[in-house]
Amino acid sequence: MKLSSLATAASAAMLLFACNAQAVELKISHVRPQGAQIDLDIKQYADDVAKATDGDVTLKIFAANALGNYTTVQERISVGAIDMAIQPGGAGADRRMQISYFPYLAKDYAHAATLYGPGGAVRSAIADIFKAQDITMLAAYPVYFGGIALNRDPVAPGDPDAAKGIKVRVPGVKSFQMLGDALGYISSPIPFSEAFTSVQTGVVDGVIGSGAEGYYASFRDVTKTFIRANTHFEVWYLIINTETFSGLDAEDQKAMADAAMEFEARRWKNAEADQAANEAKLAEAGAKIVILSPEELTAAATKVRAQVWPEVVSDLGEEWARPILDAAAK
Repeated sequence: MKLSSLATAASAAMLLFACNAQAVELKISHVRPQGAQIDLDIKQYADDVAKATDGDVTLKIFAANALGNYTTVQERISVGAIDMAIQPGGAGADRRMQISYFPYLAKDYAHAATLYGPGGAVRSAIADIFKAQDITMLAAYPVYFGGIALNRDPVAPGDPDAAKGIKVRVPGVKSFQMLGDALGYISSPIPFSEAFTSVQTGVVDGVIGSGAEGYYASFRDVTKTFIRANTHFEVWYLIINTETFSGLDAEDQKAMADAAMEFEARRWKNAEADQAANEAKLAEAGAKIVILSPEELTAAATKVRAQVWPEVVSDLGEEWARPILDAAAK
């Protein structure tokens, strides 16, 4: 009887150990503060994953770049030091990532879905780049069409040929630097961590490189004008270290992938309305919203495609980039 009880206890302990050995908690990073839409959406994804895997896989969320900026996080995911993230693709490791936020590539949300949605030319190209870095892309997350935030009144915002005499912060990426110049601004590459202070102290007069969501989250106190210029289409990617993902059992991998597709599908349904809501928030915070007409957008796109695209395509590699741009033109 005593031996039987010991055997039963030992079996129970072994079963508990086996269950605990299967459970895994994954660290996931994102770029916005707690309570932002992406924070809420990734929490829902985490809940869906936990439920679908019966608790075998749980996610610990680190908001607001708590694990490092998106370039650092991507590098750390590549080597397995961080498990997951939902963030932009960083061009630091591979400059071809610029294709993701190529200026005036997508015309509208429907067109963007054909480029960045499942099977899209841009999405497939980015997934291949991630794969070479030992990173698996689980989903794309459309955020917004980009615009221009100024801490002053605009100058000829709909005329790309007008020299505006306005210095703007741009990311340290060639495509954004050339974009700002092509639209008549004076581009000044400044790290994101220094951008707010640079606008606040007058080093620059505004920012190019984000959209209404980003400007409301990080620049609303220094934004007097927001210009909906559709400069680029911002997409973030749900990524995971490939070895970490492959180390999960097949059922848990499928559960995570299926939940990621649902996560993405929900976002495509909500992204456009969310962009409008963030523009309204900027207006409530005191910013003047300038919406360029279709004719003004066409003029900007035509100039940027003629002036910026050839040089950036040459930098990325004509043979690699041209088929993607041709697919976008269809």
